[in-house]
Amino acid sequence: MQEEQDVELEARLADQERFEPPESFVEQANVADGSVYEEFEEEWPGCWTQAADLLDWDEEYDTVLDDSNPPFYEWFTGGSLNASANCLDRHLDERGDEAAIEWVGEPTDEDNRTFTYEELHREVNEFAAALRELGVGEDDVVTMYMPMVPELPIAMLACARIGAPHSVVFAGFSADALATRMNAADSEHLVTTDGYYRRGDHLEHKAKADEGLAGVDHEVSDVVVVDRLGDAYDHPMADNHHAYGDLVAEQAGAAVEPVSRDAEDMLFLMYTSGTTGQPKGVKHTTGGYLSWAAWTSQSVLDIKPEDTYFCSADIGWITGHSYIVYGPLALGTTTMMYEGTPDYPEKDRLWDIVEEYEADQLYTAPTAIRAFMKWGTEYPDSHDLSSLRLLGTVGEPINPRAWKWYYKHIGGEDCPVVDTWWQTETGGMMVTTLPGVKDMKPGSAGPPLPGLDVQVVDTNGDEVEPGEAGYLTAQKPWPGMLRTLYNNDERYISEYWEEYSDTDSDDPDDWVYFPEDGAKVDEDGYITVLGRVDDVINVSGHRLGTMEIESAIVGVEGVAEAAVVGGDHEMKGEAVYAYVITEDGQEGDAAFEEEIVAAVEDAIGPIARPEAVVFTPELPKTRSGKIMRRLLEDIANEEDLGDTSTLRNPDVVEDIEAKVRDD
Repeated sequence: MQEEQDVELEARLADQERFEPPESFVEQANVADGSVYEEFEEEWPGCWTQAADLLDWDEEYDTVLDDSNPPFYEWFTGGSLNASANCLDRHLDERGDEAAIEWVGEPTDEDNRTFTYEELHREVNEFAAALRELGVGEDDVVTMYMPMVPELPIAMLACARIGAPHSVVFAGFSADALATRMNAADSEHLVTTDGYYRRGDHLEHKAKADEGLAGVDHEVSDVVVVDRLGDAYDHPMADNHHAYGDLVAEQAGAAVEPVSRDAEDMLFLMYTSGTTGQPKGVKHTTGGYLSWAAWTSQSVLDIKPEDTYFCSADIGWITGHSYIVYGPLALGTTTMMYEGTPDYPEKDRLWDIVEEYEADQLYTAPTAIRAFMKWGTEYPDSHDLSSLRLLGTVGEPINPRAWKWYYKHIGGEDCPVVDTWWQTETGGMMVTTLPGVKDMKPGSAGPPLPGLDVQVVDTNGDEVEPGEAGYLTAQKPWPGMLRTLYNNDERYISEYWEEYSDTDSDDPDDWVYFPEDGAKVDEDGYITVLGRVDDVINVSGHRLGTMEIESAIVGVEGVAEAAVVGGDHEMKGEAVYAYVITEDGQEGDAAFEEEIVAAVEDAIGPIARPEAVVFTPELPKTRSGKIMRRLLEDIANEEDLGDTSTLRNPDVVEDIEAKVRDD
């Protein structure tokens, strides 16, 4: 009987294209009045006082938006505040004894640590005092090359406290990447760690940091080293290297007055990949960014102070900045950090954490959701996930089938799913549903958030008709936006504004932000993001988005994940090559290949028919979980693969290459 009910449920979900938010959620939602869209449009830009009002200001701002020099917009001018004080000090009276950070270490539960707001405030003050003692001053950029240990947000908030911008470098990046970023930021200070744990093994990080430091082209004043591995790793310390524990102990009980920062003062730099091969230093400021992170955390993620909120991202990326550290802590909630991976020691690790800590929200990536699907429902089914109130996805578009799996098996059909589109450059969410207001459409991120003018346009900049593909643009500025690229205003304009703007105009209406993503919009204004505009395959003169083809493939029952690339073809110029991971129990045989090809033809047309479907148990991915499509293209084109050492699974590339050659 139960099996028949499950089959009926799966069939119903498969056909359903629209989902209303549960009534129980709407009744308690932070935002539940649909008039917010009209209200924000009528009051723009004054509507953004609602975001600014979530913060405490040392000096009130006198202007919401200064757009006199587009595209160098300024928000909340005349105002001053401190991000560390907004995330800590103002919560002490009401939340001092409540958990600010719940940190879950990988090897054993004995590693877990809880920081109350009082404890976090104390350690941030002590490390802020230590940084000052080392000579770190206001506006000095401090680089952090650290994994998911609690000392990372402590260091970020300590820097914010003394007015020193931070630049976090993802721990999985190479030594060269560290050197490149420290050189670009002219950073003379580094905070790092001896190592960390991954799948039961300890990874020695300090040696990689030392190698990177050797490539820095200026003098590095001080290096602070956090002890994570203890006796497992004996690492050398130079004269200017300092043990984090010793520095904090020397400043025990120190109190550092938060430095009042202008709203437009830089809070942090984050380097992101650029089309030229040189990373771009995205500059985010204190007032606009922090208000945006707080407002979107409250409105979209429905975060309340009493919640325990779990985002599984890494703080080395913008998601961790906005939605593990600054947004949740600005709202006074309990935010969670996890050091390890979702499949260690078992494939139910995330569900074990959700159950143990009774998490209210889960914000994770479609890549992870596809892995959960592949592993099977027995893992989430073995845990009580009823504490969850909201689910979110971030990082890439999510196909409808994965969305529905997440909605059913993790949310129990009781949790709204917010599919969020945004970038490092936008600072926070831009396109998604307000979960207490809007219906959800699996596969579509949703409408733009209130107060945003996001349009899908053609090559002439004119809005496309519903159902047509075009280019995603933001027609108006927003508080969380990047201010420029560090020390490179010209590249800031050329990268983001030249495509659809009149760059000779002083009129802000003539300036349009272009994030280089393709999209389509439906008759209700819901936007489906199709991926980067350079992620296209030109088949016989037809430009096909890889995301559309991948979505069609992943929609086939039995497919867990897929990556599509273009390969050289004598007749077509380029042909479609699909690399497919099947779910457990599904054979990757000729019959299944035909089913996949038919699905692509049905969804897009014969022009998108894959030249080859390669079944593989894994895809080559970076340590951050991104698929290295370049390597898959090289395999399709029988080219030299080059360096694969940055992959978390380099052996899989040779396996895929051998399989393609054999076929």
